[in-house]
Amino acid sequence: MNKFTTFLIWIFIGVMNALLVWAILLLFILANYGLGVVISIFLVLTDWAIFSKKAYPYRYTLPALFFLFVLTIYPIYYTIDTSFTNYGTGHLFTRTNAIDTLLTDPTYYFEPEDPKAYDFKVFVRYDEQYKPTEDFLLLLYDDKNMYLSEKPVTLEYDSRGNLIYAESELFPVENDEVNINDTTYTLIRPTESLGTTGSDSIIAIEKNGGIRYAYFYSPVDPLTSTNSAFYNSVLRQNYLKSLNLVLQDQNFRLSSSTIFKKFSEAYRVYDTSVKVIVDGEREIYKTVVVNTLTNKELVERDSAFWDYNENGELYRLIGYKDYIGGENFAKIITDPRISGPFFKIFGWTFAYAGLSVLLTFVVGLAFALVLNDANLKGKVVYRTLLIIPWAIPAFISVLVWRNGFFNETYGIINRFILGNLGIEPVKWLNDPFWAKVAILITNTWLGFPYMMTISLGALQSIPGELYEAAVIDGATRWKQFRQITLPLLMVAVAPLLVMSFAFNFNNFTLIYLLTGGGPAMAGTNTPAGSTDILISYVYKLAFEGSQGQDFGFASAISMIIFAIIAVFSYFNFRFSGSFEEVSR
Repeated sequence: MNKFTTFLIWIFIGVMNALLVWAILLLFILANYGLGVVISIFLVLTDWAIFSKKAYPYRYTLPALFFLFVLTIYPIYYTIDTSFTNYGTGHLFTRTNAIDTLLTDPTYYFEPEDPKAYDFKVFVRYDEQYKPTEDFLLLLYDDKNMYLSEKPVTLEYDSRGNLIYAESELFPVENDEVNINDTTYTLIRPTESLGTTGSDSIIAIEKNGGIRYAYFYSPVDPLTSTNSAFYNSVLRQNYLKSLNLVLQDQNFRLSSSTIFKKFSEAYRVYDTSVKVIVDGEREIYKTVVVNTLTNKELVERDSAFWDYNENGELYRLIGYKDYIGGENFAKIITDPRISGPFFKIFGWTFAYAGLSVLLTFVVGLAFALVLNDANLKGKVVYRTLLIIPWAIPAFISVLVWRNGFFNETYGIINRFILGNLGIEPVKWLNDPFWAKVAILITNTWLGFPYMMTISLGALQSIPGELYEAAVIDGATRWKQFRQITLPLLMVAVAPLLVMSFAFNFNNFTLIYLLTGGGPAMAGTNTPAGSTDILISYVYKLAFEGSQGQDFGFASAISMIIFAIIAVFSYFNFRFSGSFEEVSR
C-alpha cells in the first residue's frame, strides 16, 4: 500500500469521525439521547478496532456492527424507553412542545372587542429573470396611518419543519419614509400622484435609494389576483400564517374573522411565568402556564394542561409525553377492561403457536415418512406437488383461503362441500371458534411443506442398520418409530421446532390478512379481537385503535412478547440439547 493510498484512508477515517461526532452533538442538542449514546458507543468501538492492534480482526465487522447498533440495539432501547411513557394520541409532544403550542398556535389567540384592523399590501423584490423572491415588505394601512414591516427574522419551526411562529416589528411611515436600523425605505409613487398621502398610489418601495420592492399583492385589489398563487403557497405559507406583528404594546395577526384579508389585533390567551416551589431548603423554579384573560394558572394533571371554562369546570387543553413508570404494565393486571381481553389473547397466542407447530409437524412428518419409503414410485412428482404451498407467497395463499374457501356465501367449503351434505353454513370468519379453526387450517397448509422437507432430510440421515437390527430383535413398526426414528429425528428438528414456535408466536401476516384479528371481542376498551395474537394486538394499539394510538402500551406488550420468546427459546434450546446424547 503506497503512501498516497494510506493518506486517503486516514483522511476518510478522520472525516467519518468528524461526521459521527457532529451527528452525536446534534442528537444531544435535539434531546435524542438514546440514539446519541448508541452512536457514541459505536464510534468508540470503531476507533478501538482501527487504532488497536489487538482489535485488528474486528475491523471487518464494522459495517455489520453499525447496522446492528442502529437497526437492532437502538430500536430495542427505544421500545423499552417508550414502554414506560404515555406516548400516544393526545400525548405526542414533550412538555416544552406543548407549552410552545399554547403560546404560538393561532387557536390560542383572541381578538379583543372592537379590535384595531389594518389592510395590507405586499411588496416583493424580483430577481434577474423578473421572478418574485421571498424577500418582501409588508405595508399596513388604514385611512389615517401606514406602517411598514420587514421580512420576519424570528422564525420558529416544529420538528417536522412547519412554521409555528414568526415575528416582526411595525414602524410608522412619515412623509413616505421609514427608518429601520439605519436603513431608509422610501415609498415610490407615479409622477402624477406625487404629493398624495394615501396608500392607493404606491407602486414600489426603495431600500436606501437602490434596492426596489415592487407592489405585488393585496387581497382587496383584484388587479393583483394573478399573483395570489405565489402569495398563498410561498409567502403566506412560509411567513404570514403565523406572523405576529408588534407595534409598541399591540400585536397584529392575520384575522380569520376577515377571511385573512386584514391584520387585526390579537393576543395570546396563554403566557408563561416562573413559579418558585420550596422543597425543604431548596427552591425549585418551574415554568407554568397562565391564562391571561382570567389570570389563573393552568392545572397540570395526567400529563396534560387543563383550564377552567365559564362554569368553573376543568377541560383538557393539550397533553404531553411523560414518564409514567410501570403503569402500562400494571394496567394489564389492574384494569379489568384490559386484563380480560389481554389474557384471552395471551392464552390464544400460546395455543395458536403451539398447535401450529404441532399440526404442521405431524402432517409434514407423515408425508416425509411416506416419501422416505424406498418402495414408493414417483417420489419426485409427489414431492414437487407437496412443496407447492411453500413455494406460493403466503399473502396470496391466505387471501385465496379467505375469499375462496372461508367465504360464508360463496366459499367452496360452505357452498359446495357442506351445502351438498345438507349441513348449515359455518361462520368461518364471524364466529370466534370457527375463525380460530380457519386460522389453524390455513397455517397448517402453509407450514407443512417446510416440516416435510426438514423431516425428510433428517430421516434420510438415519442409518438403515439400526432398523435392520430392530427387526431382528422383533421390534414393531411403532416401536421402531418411537425408539429410533423420533429420537434421532429430534436431534436435527427440535431447534427448528423452537424457531417455528417463535415465528408463529409473531406471525402477524396470517392473522392480519385472514381475519384481521376479528371477530371483535366484547367488553373491552381496547381494539381486541377474538383471533388476535399479541403482535396483531400491539399493531392495533399502535395504529388502528378507535380511541387513538397508544404507543406506550403497545411497547409494553412488545416487551412482554420479547421476554416470553427469549425465555421460551432459552429453555427449549437447553431441552433440545438433551437429544444430542442419543447420537453420542
